[in-house]
Amino acid sequence: MTTTIGDIISRVRNQLKAVNKDAFLTDRFIYSIILKHSHWLMKREDSKNKLMRFKSVIQTIPSVELIEVNKVEACCTNMYTDCKIKRSKDKLPTFLQGYYGPLISAVMSVDGSTVFMPTDPKTWVAMTHSTTFKYNKTKYYWYLDGYLYFPDLEWEAVRVDGIFEDSIEGFNCDKDDVCTPRQDELFNVPDYLHGELETYVMKDFGMVYQIPPDVLSDKQNLLR
Repeated sequence: MTTTIGDIISRVRNQLKAVNKDAFLTDRFIYSIILKHSHWLMKREDSKNKLMRFKSVIQTIPSVELIEVNKVEACCTNMYTDCKIKRSKDKLPTFLQGYYGPLISAVMSVDGSTVFMPTDPKTWVAMTHSTTFKYNKTKYYWYLDGYLYFPDLEWEAVRVDGIFEDSIEGFNCDKDDVCTPRQDELFNVPDYLHGELETYVMKDFGMVYQIPPDVLSDKQNLLR
């Protein structure tokens, strides 16, 4: 079963109303508290190498446009002179920060046939100085200040899979499309974390202590 952002906000709001009929909070504020706790819960699961197993939390930007940039911008000096550097034209939506860094699941060709390996400018430059580098056919990328960089690439676009903190709808619809409203976007937190998440959210609102004991004991199933 899929859960939207609107669904999770409604579930929290219903719990708030159950303990305080006068509770009035904006959806934006409720969602900010939900995000605060979902971020650290997701990071915790990533530290256990569990998060990327759930395909439902991974979102796709099917076509990220690339432009050519200079080596200085790519933080990639001291490389051979004829190397071309491509960069994502626009800054990407913010990736959720996992235990080991931004949660980028995969960067690949638009058709999915070629997968890029993550690296960093310093490591890539060191590789180019190797005598065997000319035999290396692997495609590489690095992520820097919200952009993706690609050395030795002629392509016009790539596909990006990841777990995003921001909405990606701006990349998936053009000016003539009707983008999905934020509240109708999928809530990309695994279902098994929802009960724990809602409990922490309610604690933040100071309401959990007002819930009758018989309801509190079944807090995992309040709105399921």
